[in-house]
Amino acid sequence: MSIRTLDDLLAEGVSGRRVLVRADLNVPLDKQSGAISDDGRIRAVLPTLGALVEAGAKVVVCSHLGRPKGAPDPQFSLRPVAGRLGELLGAPVHFATDTVGESARSTVADLADGQVALLENLRFNAGETSKDEAERGAFADQLAAFGDAYVDDAFGAVHRKHASVFDVPARLPHVAGRLVLREVEVLSTLTADPERPYVVVLGGSKVSDKLAVIEALLPTVDRLLIGGGMCFTFLKAQGLEVGTSLLEKDMVETCRNLLERSNGKIMLPVDVVVADAFAPDAAHDTVRVDGIPSHRLGLDVGPETVAGFSAALSSAKTIFWNGPMGVFEMPAFAAGTRGIAEAITKADAFSVVGGGDSAAAVRALGLDESSFGHISTGGGASLEYLEGKTLPGIAALEN
Repeated sequence: MSIRTLDDLLAEGVSGRRVLVRADLNVPLDKQSGAISDDGRIRAVLPTLGALVEAGAKVVVCSHLGRPKGAPDPQFSLRPVAGRLGELLGAPVHFATDTVGESARSTVADLADGQVALLENLRFNAGETSKDEAERGAFADQLAAFGDAYVDDAFGAVHRKHASVFDVPARLPHVAGRLVLREVEVLSTLTADPERPYVVVLGGSKVSDKLAVIEALLPTVDRLLIGGGMCFTFLKAQGLEVGTSLLEKDMVETCRNLLERSNGKIMLPVDVVVADAFAPDAAHDTVRVDGIPSHRLGLDVGPETVAGFSAALSSAKTIFWNGPMGVFEMPAFAAGTRGIAEAITKADAFSVVGGGDSAAAVRALGLDESSFGHISTGGGASLEYLEGKTLPGIAALEN
């Protein structure tokens, strides 16, 4: 893979030049207060932004947040992110109240060397996500006018064919930022020649979301441990009662086929925590998977499953984890995710946490991030990379 890097750009000199940085600042916001509840994605882009600031660039940062419908929506404003980014950089971040309008133009024009501006949410403009190449291209033209060079440091968005990710790099000299480069290096080790045993842990709610990555990984992994809501479709495929647990009926036959083809590589829970309702205070207890009551639903894997999965992880040399083992946001159903995460940190292995809810769980449960080999910032992007798909944002940087 031939991609120019941030160091290549810095070597050419960026002092006084405008550098447009596509970051992934899509952080969770508290619904009541609007405060940022997890600033991990902001911290992840600091090495790239800090290097550009130190080199005297005029740094113009752009990002999306949430899923607004192509028009301004106050609940998805990046203004809180500008404040937090400024705190972390130790200098004010100038905030433009639009993406490519008058505020953006004047904010960028007023930047001094070594200063940072953040444009308002890219998805407030329909051109960002448009399927129409002309509409997307027109928005990319406006964005590209803010930069003399482009840096993509938004790994969480490289699987999207969006204007700021795919079209802008065709219009400017372009490089990969520190985060994107690290993500690609780490994930390429998982697809090229991982040290064995190679154990993958998959959780989350739906088999359909993970089917392509399961198909891609089965021939290459040594063990595939499956928990989370998706495990119930596999248990149903074994002929077991799963009560009112999350179930994709149209995926049962697919799961049965995967189990038959896996040569024993797939490991499923042996016990689960079942509850009367999907609620933090619901009555709950642990049962064997062959004893799930018809009126109850599973919300976590049980302690025997944690012990079995931990034993499989203890001998691993390479681990990839994507998806929680249960509803970790509710304390009563967080033990499975915590147990597996702790087992991963104890293994003498290179471990990769595949972004999304897994990365959120690491931080929400107060686990030491440095005890994992790498925590990805892109759940969907990391899965698509492991599936072998061409990621539009990476392809654009290679051109």
